[in-house]
Amino acid sequence: MNREQRFASLAGTDRFDLVVVGGGATGLGVALDASLRGFSVALFESHDFAGGTSSRATKLLHGGVRYLAQGNVALVREALAERTTVMAIAPHLAQPLPFVMPSHAWWQTPFYGIGLKLYDLLAGRAGLGSTEFLNRAQTLAALPGVNPQGLKGGVRYWDGQFDDARLAIALARTAEAAGARPFNHAEVTAIAADGDGHALTVRDQVSGGTHRVRARCVVNATGVWVDAMREAAGTRSHMVSPSQGVHVVVDRDFLGGEHALLVPKTRDGRVLFAVPWLGKLILGTTDTPRQDLAREPAPFAEELAFILDEASRVLSRPVRRADIRSVWVGLRPLVAPPSDGDGGTKGLSREHTVVVDPNGLVTVTGGKWTTYRAMAEDVLQRCFDAGRLPARAGGQSAYHRLVGAPAGASAPIHAPPGWHLYGADAEQVRALPGADQALGMGLCAAMVRFAVRCEYAHTVEDVLARRWRALFLDVIQARDMAPAVAALLREEGVVDPKLDAFLSLTCRYAHQGV
Repeated sequence: MNREQRFASLAGTDRFDLVVVGGGATGLGVALDASLRGFSVALFESHDFAGGTSSRATKLLHGGVRYLAQGNVALVREALAERTTVMAIAPHLAQPLPFVMPSHAWWQTPFYGIGLKLYDLLAGRAGLGSTEFLNRAQTLAALPGVNPQGLKGGVRYWDGQFDDARLAIALARTAEAAGARPFNHAEVTAIAADGDGHALTVRDQVSGGTHRVRARCVVNATGVWVDAMREAAGTRSHMVSPSQGVHVVVDRDFLGGEHALLVPKTRDGRVLFAVPWLGKLILGTTDTPRQDLAREPAPFAEELAFILDEASRVLSRPVRRADIRSVWVGLRPLVAPPSDGDGGTKGLSREHTVVVDPNGLVTVTGGKWTTYRAMAEDVLQRCFDAGRLPARAGGQSAYHRLVGAPAGASAPIHAPPGWHLYGADAEQVRALPGADQALGMGLCAAMVRFAVRCEYAHTVEDVLARRWRALFLDVIQARDMAPAVAALLREEGVVDPKLDAFLSLTCRYAHQGV
């Protein structure tokens, strides 16, 4: 069924049980969980799935070591359990990753090591590997690119890594297979009370057509943009202030090896990661308040300077602006429950907030990728408690493997971008025309065709930013690949692949544009 037919099918449903607005981690998780419980579900995302914050994470599935330092044991336990769940239901997209904290003082190895041993204890059977104390030689072997000056040793521990945007696409496809109707590039332009539910007007950003959809319950999962949806529904208070996190990508050989590096405390008290990912190295991140809600935020000069300076201190080779391959910025919601809601929030995690406004709109924001599934369960429980949906048993999402999950173990995540990301779908992709037509960075023509036919891609950006992570890995190469991708999209029936828009977007990810 093509996009036009899928939109036309909306007219065949008088009223959905649930409409989710927002196609990031939380919204997609809610859509999948509700579908597995047997509810009729539609999801509308104004841009692309994971087009905002949900594609701009540090690519880590983690239990939250910093929460352990704050004494929030319950949150750490939840995140560690959810980390294991994600790796079980999407082994092609999420795998264990070893980290090393280098020590430059005699007390750091035992101090951090004891805390990480407690992390292991809390993980229990969900642990990925035992924490180990490393001497100087072992630390240098694990982190070949670390600055040896003053190095005393280190601590190795384990967490998880994943591909955020591709996990989002897998969630959308799995939700559709379970009966949901997910739409990207579909903007909700109006929402109004309709009996005991809501009526929404949806604009198809591809065709320009509009559609009216009715729902018993509406979940607002638009991330840092939730207040705009609440205001459209008649609620004036605000519950989100954005903060931005910047990530810088450089060549993998700045660190080398198979381990990630974590500096638990930089000169200004922040954390620095150096994480190998898909053949490159991610450096980050920052946490800077921001007043606007730009769709494509740019890094502040001081944020970029912080990352480059701190990375140059911990690595043996200084990192210069000319070394940057890509820069991306994600907006995080800092949340306070609104005063005019029903006063209640639900959630096992303090990081996310679920509120039901007097008009019945259910809003969720905050949280992190690791706990997206638990957040979805919290949202649906809140819908049940508020009488927006009839209660139904859940839990299926904890063991329901996502589309593409292979029967066995996946390929190593540190291999260059390749077929392992498709898991069980790899043979289906290879069967399409162009499997031997290389476009650069591991992408081939068959993968572009698969992105259009099976993964909801409609623009060059959809393909090169999220179906394939070229834009996030090397802006110049992505720019060079764009015309060939646009031509393939046209062959697949896409009328306007928005090539010029993508070429303009690359300036945001290039360090020259900062």
